[in-house]
Amino acid sequence: MPRVLSDERGDLVKAIADFCGRECGTKEQRDKLTANGAEHHNQQLYEKMAKLGWLGIAVPEEYGGAGRGMVDLSLFLQETSYGRAPISGFGTTIITAAAYEKFGTEAQKRTILEGVVNGRVESVSMSEPGAGSDVGALTCRAERTAGGYLVNGQKTWCSNAHFADHILLIARTEPGSAKHEGLTQFMVPADAEGLTIRGIDTMGGKEVNDLYFTDCFVPDSAVVGAPGKAWTQLMAGLNLERMILAAMMLGVARRAFDDTLAYVRQREQFGRPIGSFQALKHRIADMATELECAQLLLDDTAATIDAEPGKVFPREASMAKLKCTELAKHITLEGMQMMGGYGYATEYGMEALLRATVVSTVYGGTSEIQRDIIGKTYGL
Repeated sequence: MPRVLSDERGDLVKAIADFCGRECGTKEQRDKLTANGAEHHNQQLYEKMAKLGWLGIAVPEEYGGAGRGMVDLSLFLQETSYGRAPISGFGTTIITAAAYEKFGTEAQKRTILEGVVNGRVESVSMSEPGAGSDVGALTCRAERTAGGYLVNGQKTWCSNAHFADHILLIARTEPGSAKHEGLTQFMVPADAEGLTIRGIDTMGGKEVNDLYFTDCFVPDSAVVGAPGKAWTQLMAGLNLERMILAAMMLGVARRAFDDTLAYVRQREQFGRPIGSFQALKHRIADMATELECAQLLLDDTAATIDAEPGKVFPREASMAKLKCTELAKHITLEGMQMMGGYGYATEYGMEALLRATVVSTVYGGTSEIQRDIIGKTYGL
């Protein structure tokens, strides 16, 4: 969608678009990179982006990154999503890296942040079978032992754990404490003894996992931040997580809109392009208008966060996540309807975009949770 960018940012967007067009611009290329759509991350492609310096776009310069802010990160996420680049590991990696940047030891920062720049993947595990939206209800426990902790319990819906280097685990270290107290973050190698990772079959393919911890030992040096203070640390990262998800889904929404527009322009029925019929023309107009609104909201929120990087913006970040994910789901559903049977066929790709957007209103805080957060900022 049209917007004003500086020359530097415009060059970045064009470079990403050219790369995606060249490396994964056709269905045949994407099928080869993703095992016919079953996988969502291709490590070779990911490492090509690392060599171009893109994966470190938001990593501080002292760790090899570009040290850019939310605006530039948002541009990267939107354009790679629009280009359908199979790099699903990037979102969770950046969310996780931010926690290490804020609260990790220098050794942890070196390992994680330099790894991000070089194309390594990280993951974070919060949810449990009985603790989804209510993260404070988690029961996976880490009990004190000589030189560290023994972790026992189950985590679930852990994105990308099956190809990550480490899991940023949130576990309960003080069982008798209040609900949001006594939680601690740990840096756990994905191949740690006592940790079993099992994939969960989903309509989207291989994305998420169950994690089973059985007397998994983690040393004291694995603690990220202050012991027992993980809840406060998690709250500090909410801007980033919600903005990442918003930017990714806005990119998908733009792609779905452009694909739909191209189809209704060329598809003819009753002697003329179907886009010339008022029923479809008006739907296209509404979709385009909503995309412009979402773009302005996302851009403004990203710029606001960059202007005050140490401040949390719960209302604005939740609005961006809510608007962009719900809009992406709406546009892909509309695209499938307007494309008819072709929207349902894997050849055209709309069904894959739809599957990607349906879950976006659930992960990272459901739409209902985002609305609740927004309402609370108004004193409700």
